[in-house]
Amino acid sequence: MFIQTESTPNPATLKFLPGQTVLGAGTADFPSADTAGPSPLATRIFGVEGVTGVFFGTDFVTVTKQEAVQWDHIKPAILGAIMEHYQSGSPVMEGDQEGGGHAAHDGPDEGIVSQIKELLDTRVRPAVAQDGGDITFHGFDRGIVYLHMQGACAGCPSSTLTLKMGIENLLRHYIPEVVEVRPVAA
Repeated sequence: MFIQTESTPNPATLKFLPGQTVLGAGTADFPSADTAGPSPLATRIFGVEGVTGVFFGTDFVTVTKQEAVQWDHIKPAILGAIMEHYQSGSPVMEGDQEGGGHAAHDGPDEGIVSQIKELLDTRVRPAVAQDGGDITFHGFDRGIVYLHMQGACAGCPSSTLTLKMGIENLLRHYIPEVVEVRPVAA
């Protein structure tokens, strides 16, 4: 098994490409070791000292490390954990845990929210996945769109620029009711 790695815009996050499906659909975010319970793979990766976050996409795993830890010191152990997991035959997720979709939104703004989700799914999420992350809809209130940033996007130095100059401008262009985009904490 050959696992490729790619850097991301977030220097604390590295993207691992195992060359096979990680999740059949959706995404899974594990912002801490105590959230990794439903995933044998995430649990195994959190076993590497210095790992602070794990995120799964359809064909990639992104791992976030502590700032003081060097990639050269933990990357081999992470590669080993991923390889051991796939060789063990264990599932990536136990049960039906795949998800990572948008939050539900009912109310008078449902048409606007539907447009926001469509733009996120067709224009934003595919590009963000290339960088090892995901951005999902969290809420819409009085013209403000709240988005949840996951994987490489969470804590990325360029995430504010991405939100304000990229996503906000895109949404405001297509949906005049949108006045601002803000991130929400996990």
